[in-house]
Amino acid sequence: MTDVVFYFQIHQPFRLRRHKDFSEGYFDDEENGRIARRVADRCYLPMNELLMRKIEETDGRFRCAFGLSGVALDQLERWAPETIDSFAGLVDTGKVELICETAYHSLASRGAEAQFVEQVKDHRQRLEELFGVKPRTFRNTELIFDNAIAHTVEELDFDLLLGEGADHLLNGRSPRVVYRPKGCHRLKLLLRDYQFSDDIAFRFSNREWECYPLMADTFAEWMHRSAGDSDVIGLFMDYETFGEHQGPDTGVLDFMEHVPKYLLEDERFAFATPTEAVEHRDPYSNGDEIDAPDPISWADAERDLSAWLGNTMQQHAHAALYALSDDVHRAADLGQPDLLADWRKLTTSDHFYYMCTKYRSDGDVHEYFSPYRSPHDSFVVFMNVLDDLTEKVKDVLDPAPKN
Repeated sequence: MTDVVFYFQIHQPFRLRRHKDFSEGYFDDEENGRIARRVADRCYLPMNELLMRKIEETDGRFRCAFGLSGVALDQLERWAPETIDSFAGLVDTGKVELICETAYHSLASRGAEAQFVEQVKDHRQRLEELFGVKPRTFRNTELIFDNAIAHTVEELDFDLLLGEGADHLLNGRSPRVVYRPKGCHRLKLLLRDYQFSDDIAFRFSNREWECYPLMADTFAEWMHRSAGDSDVIGLFMDYETFGEHQGPDTGVLDFMEHVPKYLLEDERFAFATPTEAVEHRDPYSNGDEIDAPDPISWADAERDLSAWLGNTMQQHAHAALYALSDDVHRAADLGQPDLLADWRKLTTSDHFYYMCTKYRSDGDVHEYFSPYRSPHDSFVVFMNVLDDLTEKVKDVLDPAPKN
C-alpha cells in the first residue's frame, strides 16, 4: 500500500511599516488585515469547504495535515475568525492532523536553541488550547532540519519530523520511504516528494510547462505508476497555492476537487495523515538512516539556508536581532512584555527572505512574495524597526535619570 500524505502550510507574516514614525507600532495592521481577509476569502475558506466535502464523500478515506504558524493564527483570530472555526471543524473530523512548528515561523533553530525550544513549546500549547489536540509531528520553518535539529525535536517528545527530499541529501535514494535521522533513537523522518509536490505548487499554472494543463486523472496516473517502489508520497506545499498564489481561474481548485477520486481508484493507494503513514513503518529495523550534517530546507534550487542567510545584509540583520534576545527578555521581566512580543514577530523568517538577492528563477519567486521595491529596501525597513526597538529596550534596562 502506498500512502499519500497531503501536508498544507498556512502562514502569513506581520508586515512592517515602511517609515520611521512608529507611534502606531511597528506593524502595518491595515495591510496585514487586508491580506489576511483576502487570503481567507480566496483560499482558506473555499479550500476548507472543499476538503470537508472530500472527507465526507470518501467516508473519511481522504485525510490531510495542516501546519498553522502562530503569526498566521494571530492574524486570523483578529481579522478572519471564521477561518479558525473552519479549521477546527476539519480537525474535529479526526481525519486531519495538526503539525507543530515554531510559534513565530522563525529561524531560531539556527544558533538560538533556547529560543527555538521556547517557541516550539509555546506553539504546541496553543494548538492544544485552540483545537484540543496535542501535535505528535513537527515541521520546522521552511522544512529546515539537520542532525542537531532532529535531535532537539526528539528531545521535545515528537514522534515524527517532516523534511525536504533534496537530491543531495538522499544521494540516489528514494524520498518515498520513512527514514530515521542520524543520531536519533525514536524519531522518524518523512520527506517531501518535490517532483510531485511542485507539479501542483509551482508548475500547475505555468503555461510554458510541457504538461500544461495538468488534469487530475493525469496526475493520479503519474502517481499510480510509482506504486511499486513507493511506501509514502509526501505532497507538501503552501496552502495559499490554492486560490491565492494560483487563482481560481487557473483551475487549481477544480483539480483538487477531483484528485482524491482518481487516486483512490487504484486500490494500492490510500490517503494518510503523517502520523498514520509512519505508524507501521519502522526505519530503525532496516537501517534507513538520513545523515544531515548541514541544514536542508525546501527553498530554492539549493535547498539550503541561502534564501534567508545567504548575503551580508541577511546575516547582519539576523545577528543583530538575536543579539538583542537576552536584553529584550530582561525588559519583559521588568514589566515591558510588549517589547518581547514585537521582537518575536521580527524573528519571522519572511523578513530575511525579503532581503534575498538571488536572481534567475529563484529571484522571480522571491520578488513575487516580497512587498518591497528591493532587497536593500527590505533591509533598511527591518533595521529601522530593530534600531528603534533596541533603543526602547535600553531605556527600560537603563532608564535616564529624572530631572
